[in-house]
Amino acid sequence: MVGTLPGRTQGLGLITEPLLADLQIDRVDYAAINFWATLIGALFCLPCGRLADRFGSRAVQTTVIALLGLRVIAMSRVDSPIALAVCITLTRGVGQSALSVVSLALVGKQFRANINKAMAIYSLLAGIGFIAAFPSVGRAVLSYGWRAAWLSIGSVLIAVLAPLSWLLVKDTTIVDDPEATRTSDIPFAAAIRTSAFWIFALASSLFGLVYSGIALFNESILAQRGFDPSVYHTVLVVSTTLGLAANFGAGWLADKWPIQRITGIGMAILALAVAALPHVESYTHVMLYAAMGIAGGVVAVVFFSVWGQLFGRTELGRIQGAAQTMTVLASAIGPMLLAKTFAQTGSYAPVFLILAACIAALGFASWRVQA
Repeated sequence: MVGTLPGRTQGLGLITEPLLADLQIDRVDYAAINFWATLIGALFCLPCGRLADRFGSRAVQTTVIALLGLRVIAMSRVDSPIALAVCITLTRGVGQSALSVVSLALVGKQFRANINKAMAIYSLLAGIGFIAAFPSVGRAVLSYGWRAAWLSIGSVLIAVLAPLSWLLVKDTTIVDDPEATRTSDIPFAAAIRTSAFWIFALASSLFGLVYSGIALFNESILAQRGFDPSVYHTVLVVSTTLGLAANFGAGWLADKWPIQRITGIGMAILALAVAALPHVESYTHVMLYAAMGIAGGVVAVVFFSVWGQLFGRTELGRIQGAAQTMTVLASAIGPMLLAKTFAQTGSYAPVFLILAACIAALGFASWRVQA
C-alpha cells in the first residue's frame, strides 16, 4: 500500500509545485490532466479485483508493483504535458487503483472473524510507512528535484518491493472463523444492490474527494494562508500520526459498536475539519486542521474491513474493486473542484463550506443505514 504513493494524490502533491514550474503547466490544466488520468485509472479497479479472485494475490500483486515501478521511472523523464498526462494516467491506474485493490483484497481474504483488528493493524503498518515516506520524499524533492525523487521511487519498487511481494505473499486463505462457510458469502451482483454498499462506498468516496483535492493543492492552500512548504510536510506527518491513533480507536470500537456508527463519527470529524479550514490563521490552527487525519484513520478502517465483513471473501476482489472505483472517481473530481473554485473566486473557502454540509448529511445517512 505504501508503494502506491506515486500514484496517489498525496504523492503527486509532493511534486506539484516544482513539476508545474518545470513543465510550465497552468494549475487548472494540471488539474484537468489529473482529473482525466484519475477517471481512466479507475477502470483498472474492477479487472484487477477479478484477476486477484481468479489467479491469487501473489502473482497479481507482484506484477502490478513491477509495472508501477516502470511507469514511475518513465514519469521522471517526461518533457511535455502530453507525456505527463500519459504517465499520470498509468501511475494512477496501476498504483492508486490496481495495487490498492489487490493489497486490500489480500488482507480481506485472510480474515473474517477478526477482520476489524486485522485491518487496524494493516492501517497501522501502512500509516507508519507513509509517515516515513512523506518527509523523506518531500526532502528528496526539495534537495534533488522531483525527477530524481521519482526515479528513485520507481527503482525501489522494481528492485525491492516486487521481489519481496513474490517471496512473502501467500495465496492460502486462512479461515479464522471455523463457523464461516463460503455459502454465506454474498456474490458481487447481490452486494451492489444493497443500500449498505452504496452508503459505505459513498462515504468513503466523499472523503476521497475532499482529501484528494486538499492533498494535491495543500501547499497552495497553506501558502494562501501564509505558510511555507515545510509546514505542508509537517501537516502530512501529523495528520498521518493522528490517523494511526484513529486506526486503533476505530478498530477497537468496531468490535463494540455497529460499523454504521463508526462511519458516522468519522464523517462528523471530517465535516468539522473541512468547515474550519477557511479560518486557519496560525500554526496552532494548522495543527488542529491536521486532525483531519483522525477522520482518515476512521474511514480507512471502515473501508478496509466492511466489505469482507458484510459480503464475505468469495468475490471480495470484485466488490472492493467496485468500491475502489467510486473512491478513485471521487478523487478525480476533488482537485478539479478546488482548482475551478480558486480560479473563479480566488479562494478555496466556498467549496470547503459546501463540502462540509454534504459530508455532514452523508454522515447522518450512514448512521441510520441497515448493514
